[in-house]
Amino acid sequence: MVFTAKYADGYSLWPSNVHNPHAPDFHSERDLVGELAEAVRARGMKFGLYYSGGVDWTFQPAPVYTLGDYAYLPYGRDYADYAEAQVRELIQRYQPDLLWNDISWPTGQQRLNALFADYYNTVPEGVVNDRWTTASYTRQVMGAAPMRGGFDLFMKAVIDQPGVAEQASRPSVVPHSDFRTPEYEGYDTIQEKFWQQDRGIGGSFGYNRQETDADYASVESLLGDLMQAAANNGTFLLNVGPRGGAGEIVAPQRDRIEAVGSWLAANREAVDGTRPWRISLALTEDGTRVLFTRRGPDLYLTVLGRPSAAITVKGVELRGSGTLLGSASPFAVDSDAGDTVISAPFDGRFAPVVKIAGAA
Repeated sequence: MVFTAKYADGYSLWPSNVHNPHAPDFHSERDLVGELAEAVRARGMKFGLYYSGGVDWTFQPAPVYTLGDYAYLPYGRDYADYAEAQVRELIQRYQPDLLWNDISWPTGQQRLNALFADYYNTVPEGVVNDRWTTASYTRQVMGAAPMRGGFDLFMKAVIDQPGVAEQASRPSVVPHSDFRTPEYEGYDTIQEKFWQQDRGIGGSFGYNRQETDADYASVESLLGDLMQAAANNGTFLLNVGPRGGAGEIVAPQRDRIEAVGSWLAANREAVDGTRPWRISLALTEDGTRVLFTRRGPDLYLTVLGRPSAAITVKGVELRGSGTLLGSASPFAVDSDAGDTVISAPFDGRFAPVVKIAGAA
């Protein structure tokens, strides 16, 4: 669970003692961060914190009209001191297992390295993401209005070209990170460095009242992203947000989360603690994707379809006795001319998982 401690609007969801010179007392009096940290850890889960280090509109009164404005509007030195002090406060108070910064970071690399050192000394098993691009001369130059305008013209010209949007969703490489964070886009090959696909359940991060059920990702799509990440040395972070008022997760979001949870209740063994196999993907005769994960000597095949009869996985040779997770009845797994035939009692449910003991 990764909680948004402070987003770009600058409002802090904990009673911060760090003074904001432009928006005094612009923070929650109730310790929402602390309460959620306690609840999450009581369930045996890890607790992480998101912090918008690159954007805080309380320190920049100019309107944000374009992507260039969002990414490159200049901030003063007082923001660098403020952001660092707030993150240090979060580390000391809540010891987050994961520190998730967004957009960029307002100090130089030396100060950031010192912050990382203090974080790891406080939370030895903690991890940080890759969105810590530090203050530089280039970013300072890009802060000028003509440069921001040129950036916007360039992006408008190239954003529809094949692969450009996908590349833009992947943060640039920084001197230090524990994992990569492509956004709304995963890797379809096994990666050496651990990674995490991040996306909203719809097109927005947080609740957007303009979005309807049709705007939210399907359960099938979410399970596909989850297992594609697991098969390729990654994980999947799904953003949901409560609406105003009672702070409820709206039914279309909740229904999808509960459906993924129900699938995990039967198939978690194919996800938790697993590693990539020698390949991550194969196809059945009808083009259905099959994703591979392994745990020790055991191999798991997640079929991203709704099979109701035996399937043939092309280009992979496997033999042995298989079981469907959630069922104890064994069945035959046979090799046939370089392919694998799985005679499982499929019943048409989406994403059944075949376990082949000792096949990995």
